[in-house]
Amino acid sequence: MPWFCRKGETSSPKETAGKTEMAESMKRREFLALTAACLTAPVWANVVRRPLKILILGGTGFIGPHQVETALGRGHEVTIFNRGKSAPEMFPQIETLLGDRKDDLKALKGRKWDAVIDNSGFVPRWVKDSAELLKPNVGHYVYISSISAYADNSKVDQDESAEVIQLENPEVDANTPKNYGGMKVLSENYVKASFGERSTLIRSGLVVGPGDPTDRFTYWPVRVFRGGRVLAPGTPKDPIQCIDVRDLARWTILAVEQQHYGTYNVTGPYHQLTMGQFLETVKETVNSNAELVWVDWDFLSKNEVSPWTDLPLWVPPDSEMRGFVRKDVSKAIKAGLTFRPMSETVQDSLAWYRSLDGKELKTGLSPQREKSLLQKWQG
Repeated sequence: MPWFCRKGETSSPKETAGKTEMAESMKRREFLALTAACLTAPVWANVVRRPLKILILGGTGFIGPHQVETALGRGHEVTIFNRGKSAPEMFPQIETLLGDRKDDLKALKGRKWDAVIDNSGFVPRWVKDSAELLKPNVGHYVYISSISAYADNSKVDQDESAEVIQLENPEVDANTPKNYGGMKVLSENYVKASFGERSTLIRSGLVVGPGDPTDRFTYWPVRVFRGGRVLAPGTPKDPIQCIDVRDLARWTILAVEQQHYGTYNVTGPYHQLTMGQFLETVKETVNSNAELVWVDWDFLSKNEVSPWTDLPLWVPPDSEMRGFVRKDVSKAIKAGLTFRPMSETVQDSLAWYRSLDGKELKTGLSPQREKSLLQKWQG
């Protein structure tokens, strides 16, 4: 029985044939998409000039493990630095240095690496201390920032030259939604102050895929898989953007190998993806008979439904945040950024969630609230 069948379900010969035909159709579409990607992207499988010594600050969270696995698969030597509290046995085959970004960097002193990847620089002071300490002994500093760094997200298709947020109080340490973007910008500035042209600033979009602790993507595969009437926000033409964590990790290692210095918007995919295209892909991928009920923003707003949290991935196309899902990523694509088929991200995210045995979703509408809203919307 396919992994996506619900427990206890069986299929008639006619249904089985239909599913097989759908699966073959999906394979053909994905093959064509992957072929097109290969024609426009640099060859990822090229032999690396030489193995590199890479330090990853973090390494066992959401993004880090994929970076570690990619780097090891490319023949690099990896060291991770963290507190040893989150999955300390995840990578027994590599060197783990214990310390704390807050006040204990002793394990990094005097060590040399070709590059450092900073995933855990949430507080600017931490980034400043790490960058200053590593400057004499590390050739390349890669900082994972965010597209939240931009000052005006009402503008669409912004590239890396767009104006960024400036914190009123540069000493702030509180990582709140209000301060988040400004803290990322200040951290970027500290990296540039220490490493100058030897730095790479990756302004990532919404990072999704298996293992995502926020459920900001996983909500949709889970909800559509359950079937029935699904509240779909806005219109099918509303734009969205996100990037699979594995694609982000892969490009991060590529940036280290090929020394892609500078600032890059890293989200995707190649083309402008819409909410309608995404949800139809989810339906096909998980073989769901769900009915999408499109509910307009005026109604949602009047009923205090929050974009991005109550309805993940989506922001109203006429809101002050519309630019958050329409960033220009052409620079990163020219530097080798590629994207796997969305169906793969959907399938793997749902499979990961189902392996957790009933974990409650952290994001999205509860079944009760969704039902109430749909009843009110449809009268």
